[in-house]
Amino acid sequence: MDIKVAVVGGSGVVGRAILEDLTVAGINYVALSRRPPDLPDSHFVALDLNDASQCHQVVDSHLRDVTHVVYAALYEQPGLIAGWQNDEQMQQNLTMLSNLMAPLSKQSFQLQHITLLQGTKAYGAHVAPMTIPGREREARHPHKNFYWLQEDFLREQAAQHNWAFTIWRPQIIFGHALNAPMNMLAALGAYAALQSHQGLSLSYPGGPSGVMEAIDADILARAIRFAWSNDAFVNETFNITNGDVFRMQDIWPILCDIFNMDAGPPAPRLLSETCYDQETIWTEIVAHHNLKPHSLRGVVGDSFFYADALFNAGGTQPPPPSLLSTIKLREAGFAECVDTEVMLRRWFAKLQDLAILPNPRK
Repeated sequence: MDIKVAVVGGSGVVGRAILEDLTVAGINYVALSRRPPDLPDSHFVALDLNDASQCHQVVDSHLRDVTHVVYAALYEQPGLIAGWQNDEQMQQNLTMLSNLMAPLSKQSFQLQHITLLQGTKAYGAHVAPMTIPGREREARHPHKNFYWLQEDFLREQAAQHNWAFTIWRPQIIFGHALNAPMNMLAALGAYAALQSHQGLSLSYPGGPSGVMEAIDADILARAIRFAWSNDAFVNETFNITNGDVFRMQDIWPILCDIFNMDAGPPAPRLLSETCYDQETIWTEIVAHHNLKPHSLRGVVGDSFFYADALFNAGGTQPPPPSLLSTIKLREAGFAECVDTEVMLRRWFAKLQDLAILPNPRK
């Protein structure tokens, strides 16, 4: 049977990467989100997952023949971090998923597989030091999390309707999307552009960094597609990372080289408190470098808050590490990896080619 994929949250970092991958693979898809993805010809259908009636209409009109659903939609409260333990945010993320799956269970008779995204918070890394490395076979960490609400709902629906599913737990995702809440590329690139335009150095704004891992959004997209035709992924959960580790201050010389800037002395600061009010400077950058006419907030969304967290801004001691085992994924047959430095250079070159960020060497 021919594959048709519904990419829910197609305007986000993961969703956009999946759309590009499906295009290259020649697989039929429909992109669903409130905002259109930053892609030409994205087969986009507007959908607000909080509107149950609209979900029914869109399923009836566009998704009756869908075979695979990639659920990459996410609701984050403004300011990001405080919402991670907020009951209302957890319930809203469950409601969004159930609003979509309710009509799909009644009207899509070809549905075979659902992909669900979680993350390192599944191991409680945001509330307490986690066991190193985090392994998928561990019992659930005893904290409230919308991951568990969505997973319980999905398992119940899959058993009832004979659907297969795969749950992914990526590390820090590096990819492109506009106005995303957790887009480290956008935050780093915009910060560098703002500093450079003012003749300032690319000073490191954070505290002592912990050891961390990344995942290239393109590799994640390929892994998601790989799982659809491999029995080892049926109703299973998988961590995924690039395969190496890094610390923020250790990759800073690489970023300075990418942006053709001097590092200067460290200058601890909260980007969320010092960058959002530089919209006028960003407008000058856009005009000077002939960038696409996005506002600063339109490029970074709430990602300066995310960057502050990953930079350990204001911290005096390194945070506990949050490292994941990817042995289960390798044993299941997916072994792609990438040097995180190589990934960063490729992604920033792409964002410059897309006229999202200025090219410092032009």
